[in-house]
Amino acid sequence: MAETSLARLRARLNRGESWLTYDVGRLFARDGLGEDAVEELETRLLQADAGVEAAQHFAERLRIAIRQGRVRDAAALRALLRELLTEWLRPCERPLDVGAARPFVVLGVGVNGVGKTTTLGKLAHRWTGEGRSVLLAAGDTFRAAAAEQLREWAQRAGAPLVAQAAGADAASVLFDALQAARARDTDVLVADTAGRLHTQAQLMDELKKVQRVLRKLDPGAPHEVLLVLDATTGQNALRQAETFHAALGVTGLVLTKLDGTAKGGIVLAIAHKLALPIRYVGVGEDPADLLPFDAAQFADALLG
Repeated sequence: MAETSLARLRARLNRGESWLTYDVGRLFARDGLGEDAVEELETRLLQADAGVEAAQHFAERLRIAIRQGRVRDAAALRALLRELLTEWLRPCERPLDVGAARPFVVLGVGVNGVGKTTTLGKLAHRWTGEGRSVLLAAGDTFRAAAAEQLREWAQRAGAPLVAQAAGADAASVLFDALQAARARDTDVLVADTAGRLHTQAQLMDELKKVQRVLRKLDPGAPHEVLLVLDATTGQNALRQAETFHAALGVTGLVLTKLDGTAKGGIVLAIAHKLALPIRYVGVGEDPADLLPFDAAQFADALLG
């Protein structure tokens, strides 16, 4: 991310003191860091939804660093945490290459209310701004306002929209959209779908049908199954990711509403459990608030 993006991420991710490094100076006794400090760090990670595995890993690495005499003051502790966070998140730092196929089909999925349609609109805006041709497809035919919301984003991005009447078969809408994208030699097809709970087997089967139908035209489609998650939902976001991935083979994640939580630790849990690429993080309503994921810069922002 550019420096301006890092500044935006820092400003939005931690409104006030960082949950991870708040008042770290008080953790130091006269003889340095002790087990109380390790337990405090572990507790903070657990309270921030980072998960047991991450909390235990960070705690053990801190114990080793203390025994080696590497952590003598608050600055050294912050440096160590930055190192550990970056190391933990780096495997998920895999940018989305929409030039890998033509048209490159992005299928957006997720539960209701996570900001899926808005996220897809922001991505369309980003890609048209990069000079790519984009076609948007309104595959959410259940929510009355979904097509209109996507239409607004299409106009904002200067991209055409394929939509049908409310209640139309989503697979049919997206099949037609892929045909149109191929006919127009479009770079990227961005396909919205209806929000659905990960526990609704019938609706998850509908998404599998969408995949099958798209593959009749292009065996490689969708080239990206992009799962949008609301970071404020904590461990529930992890359960959603596990279920959607098992059903559809998710290829990338977007974590939204990180500006609405003082924690952000769920990113650590998701990184460990799934090891899926985190393509973008959302920290606000503006298109510029959807940022490509960068492990080192995200670690910097978490630390405040």
